[in-house]
Order: sequence, then structure tokens, then C-alpha cells
Amino acid sequence: MSTEITSTFFEIIAHGAVRELRMNRPDKANGMNMEFWTELPQIMAALDADPEVRAVLLTGAGKNFSGGMDLACFGEVHKLLNEEPGRAAFALRNLILKLQSAFNALETTRLPVIAAIHGACIGGAVDMIAACDIRIATEDAKFSVEEIHIGMTADVGTLQRLPKLIPLGVVNELAMTGRRFTTQEAKDWGLINTIHADADAVQAAGLELAQSIAAKSPLAISGVKQAVTYARDHAVADGLNQIATWNAGMLRAEDLMKAMQAKMMKSEADFADLLKPV
Repeated sequence: MSTEITSTFFEIIAHGAVRELRMNRPDKANGMNMEFWTELPQIMAALDADPEVRAVLLTGAGKNFSGGMDLACFGEVHKLLNEEPGRAAFALRNLILKLQSAFNALETTRLPVIAAIHGACIGGAVDMIAACDIRIATEDAKFSVEEIHIGMTADVGTLQRLPKLIPLGVVNELAMTGRRFTTQEAKDWGLINTIHADADAVQAAGLELAQSIAAKSPLAISGVKQAVTYARDHAVADGLNQIATWNAGMLRAEDLMKAMQAKMMKSEADFADLLKPV
């Protein structure tokens, strides 16, 4: 039985083995309030532990994907800055690490995470999509590394992940100017995989992609995600050693035989779910 998860910020929609996490504050451009930062890692942990779930689709309700962090969250920061400097710095660092952990959860989960973007994708939303595995967007989506406009350096993942995804000079320009950039620019740089006509089209394409991935061996998909993320942060020799160790332990005859038989029969293989964690 798939785990029931409740959330005030997200609408969680089951599409077979895919779970759509739809940010659901359309009247606030899906601004990321404190509930967002608390609930996202909790939801991802629950989905990761659910063997019936094989992929996640991240979407936004209303006209925008997300306008980034809700300005009300900055009230907590201002309160801290009025406290004793040493203790304020310690508390602020812990707060930043908490916010970072929300997006880390997208990266460290075994599940492939696809972002289907439309409308505004601003500030913290760029941090979020940088932590996803695949990004697709509408023709008219608009992006911005917005933090420089409020006098701060982005600190929840953009400056650490974007340089792994797009050219360093482009990252510097975007982070230092805060200028809006288009979906076509993002695709040219390699940030966006595909471009779609509108919100309905990008969400449908995202779901189709997620369901296609969910039909594969969940063990092999997890292996792909771990290997790619590991290779990003390590030397080639280290990555080769990592994948050799992974396949030595995780490559199984059952999945291989099912996949080969399905290929010969021109049908879809039915792979077993992973085991529920003890």
C-alpha cells in the first residue's frame, strides 16, 4: 500500500508509480513559505521509502511554477540580525543549512525528479530546479537568479549546482546581474531539456517522461542517478570504480532477463518494486 502523505504547501497526486508534487499557492505565485521548506524534505523521505513510487514530477499550480522564497521568510532573518552577532551568525547558518537540506532531498533521493516549468521560475525556484534530474519548460517561462536584487548572495544551491550544468561565465553573468533569461537561452546552455507550448503541454510531457522512466527497473534507475551524481563530483577513475562496485552488487539476472525478453517480444517488462526499508 502506497504511503499517504499530507501537506499544506503541496498537492500530491498519484499517477500510477509517479507522484506529482504540485506547489499549491497560486495566489502567491507558489512562493516558498516556511511550510515549503519543512514539508519538502519530509515528503521526499516518505516517497523515497515507498517502494511503489518510481519517479517524481514537480509542477506549480496557477500561472507560475514558483516566484521563489516568500518574502515573509526574510522576517526571520531580520530578527536574527538584530541579536548578538556571534549567536545570530550561528543561528543564521543553521537556518541556511535547513533550507539547503530541502533541495538536497531532491538530489539524494533514489527517485528521478523532473521539473515541469511554466511562467515564473525565480530565485529559490532556480535553486530547486538545479537540484532536479531533468528540467523541461514552456516557451514563455522566465528565469532569474534573483537574490542579487535584494543585496544577497544566493545560498541554497544555485551557485553550487549551476556551474555543473551550464558554462561558468554564464553562471557569473546571471548571478551578478540577476537578469531574466528565457527558456530558449536555458535550453541553449543545456539547463532545459525540451520546450513545450504551454503549462498543460509541459505538464503532460513531464508526466509522460516520468511514466516512461518509472517503467524501467527501479534498481537500474537508482543506479543511474547515483552514478551520474557521483561522477559529477569526482574524477573519472573514481566514478568508474563506483559504478563497478554498484553493478557488482546490484546487477541482477532477473531484471536483465525481463528486459531482454520484453525487447524480443516488443513488449514492456514488469519489474519488481524495491523492498520497503526496515
